[in-house]
Amino acid sequence: MAAVLVNGAGDGLVLDRVTVNYGGVRALDAVSLEIRPATVVGLIGPNGAGKTTLINAVTGILRPASGTISLGKTRLDRLSQHRVARAGVARTYQNIRLFGTLSVADNVRAGAYRRRGTLADDAVRELLTRATVQVADLRGQAGTLPYGEQRRLEIARALASDPKVLLLDEPAAGMNPRETGGLRALIRDVARSGTGVLLVEHDMSLVAAVCDHVVVLNFGETIARGTPTQVARDPGVIEAYLGTNAAADMR
Repeated sequence: MAAVLVNGAGDGLVLDRVTVNYGGVRALDAVSLEIRPATVVGLIGPNGAGKTTLINAVTGILRPASGTISLGKTRLDRLSQHRVARAGVARTYQNIRLFGTLSVADNVRAGAYRRRGTLADDAVRELLTRATVQVADLRGQAGTLPYGEQRRLEIARALASDPKVLLLDEPAAGMNPRETGGLRALIRDVARSGTGVLLVEHDMSLVAAVCDHVVVLNFGETIARGTPTQVARDPGVIEAYLGTNAAADMR
């Protein structure tokens, strides 16, 4: 089966029947999806379903046992991690991975590996403002920021590379409702700018608010795909993952 496209063929990120094994365990089993420019695709499922494994395969941390991963005409599954990043793929992590002892500004600049030269302070501030990071001093240590600000700083660092595709791994984890509201606006803004977004998230109200398309994994297999409303009404998804309350949040 060929990759199931969200909005037709094009120059987005395409996974075609990607399989990843951990020893004798099949973590992903022939998973196909596409993230078109300017669209947000949600990837949901229970813990251990293979969501982070998929991100790690896209970014070159894991090598698929079979299948292909492409960004436009570039085969990513043949590239090292830094070449995948330079091809235009940026990500965040489930657990924050900032350079805690470096300044806020230097954390943002560390993400600008696809740009020429060093980001000036004004450009750094612009990225921080876009990600709604509120800091008074760019020279302050990133590790001293409140949790929510650190989460958003990590997104600002990812955006500093001017990515073609942004992979967000549970960005709303630990955020309060106000912070999640800001994240919702940020994700839609990123998509409007032309970047494709893959959102791995357990907050179903956020998924419903920002995603154009949703793919559901369970035990490494795709069990459903469609709009948030379609997925929320799928009996198999409700039984395997959502339950009735979470499904209601997506409708």
